[in-house]
Amino acid sequence: MEIERIDTYEDSRFSQKVLWQHGCFLVDGAPCEVEIISDFEAVIHKGANGYIHGNILADFSSLIDRFRFYTPHITRFYDENYRIIKEFPAAQLLTLKMEQIQPSQFYVDRDKIAAISNFIHKAEDIIIQVLPYQGRFISLDGHTRLYYAVMQGWEHVRAVAETDDGWVHGFVEEAKNRNIYTPSDLILVSHAEYVEKWDGFCDAFFAAKEEQSKS
Repeated sequence: MEIERIDTYEDSRFSQKVLWQHGCFLVDGAPCEVEIISDFEAVIHKGANGYIHGNILADFSSLIDRFRFYTPHITRFYDENYRIIKEFPAAQLLTLKMEQIQPSQFYVDRDKIAAISNFIHKAEDIIIQVLPYQGRFISLDGHTRLYYAVMQGWEHVRAVAETDDGWVHGFVEEAKNRNIYTPSDLILVSHAEYVEKWDGFCDAFFAAKEEQSKS
């Protein structure tokens, strides 16, 4: 089964709400949406104008696993008739002060800020993945949401603690080199600048890691 996550905010095959949530996928080429409906629940259904061919959604496991890589706090999944199709143990949520969080990213995309403002309305709507680190927590994802929280003046967000991911420490060291120690230090840029600066940095970082592994 081939699963491709859709990272854009405009695609007529999907509903706008789920595009904003980044819950849209192509499963063997067929549009499929995973719509978050609560802190821990999501519904899986076909895209707005999509056609699920054959029995493509008979086995949801691979899609759910791919989705939960980004959103481990979602632990109960329903089909379009709201029948439970898979459930995991509930995730333990932490409440963190903003100053407890060390970013592992440098830039925030202005277009992404505009997108998440459509479905994030209070601090409790933000749940990120973090890694315990020197008495604080590294944010493994959700930097756009964190910066949006800063813009709104929110003092807390919620988080799920993850286990160590070795690559992230290199990003944290570079963030510190750029004087980025809390979400308020992140740099808001245009989408074009984000692609150039952040995506460019990531490409160079992992290319260097690959070269090191060969030597």
